[in-house]
Amino acid sequence: MLHDILLISEKHKKAAKTIVKHVLGQRSALKHRNPAYKFILAISGESGAGKSELSHELGIALRKKGVSVKVLHADNYYKVPPLERKAWRVRGNFEQVGIEEYDWDLLNSTIDDFRSGRKSVMPCIDLVTQETDQLYTDFGRIELLIIDGLYAIGVNDVDLRVFIDLTWHETKKSQLVRGKESVDEERIKVLEMEHRSVSSLRYAADIIVDKSYTVMQAGAESIQTGTTPVFCSRM
Repeated sequence: MLHDILLISEKHKKAAKTIVKHVLGQRSALKHRNPAYKFILAISGESGAGKSELSHELGIALRKKGVSVKVLHADNYYKVPPLERKAWRVRGNFEQVGIEEYDWDLLNSTIDDFRSGRKSVMPCIDLVTQETDQLYTDFGRIELLIIDGLYAIGVNDVDLRVFIDLTWHETKKSQLVRGKESVDEERIKVLEMEHRSVSSLRYAADIIVDKSYTVMQAGAESIQTGTTPVFCSRM
């Protein structure tokens, strides 16, 4: 999204450093079988959990490792444009808030463009104007795609899924600082509905980032011990 505000701290950098080790290991195994393999990483979490910040730091860390990477914000793929979304949700008594608000066909089309190395036209929300612009990119030179968004790990064609386990109640401060949407009664209803939808995807995660931004293998012990990040293999 254009003009997004990032609140990057040391915890995002530390978590990204740990996750990159796992990404590179898994990607190397896949590329051993297929040298042209294009890797997809998805990150989900509630509003204010730090998805954009973590995606940004992962992108930088991977570029330093020589990987050409693109970050795709799945929240650009809502069916209803930002300027119309609030009224649309109110008319539906907020019952339609959730996973089905994404235009999954369009999102999957972009992912297919990436996998096929094609040029692509993608939606991009300008947070100042609240209008949807078009972003042109050439996936021919991109080796790794990071998809972040509330429901990003719901994408079928993903190699590694990361879930940031923070609720919107725990991220109120960052939401207020970023100021993407005013926190009124209607916004709180949306956040509660999103909480239920996002939480329903937690089971699909390969990696969990907890509220202190400790990185863990899903269903396993912490993979950060002391100051040295250590990844445990899933059996």
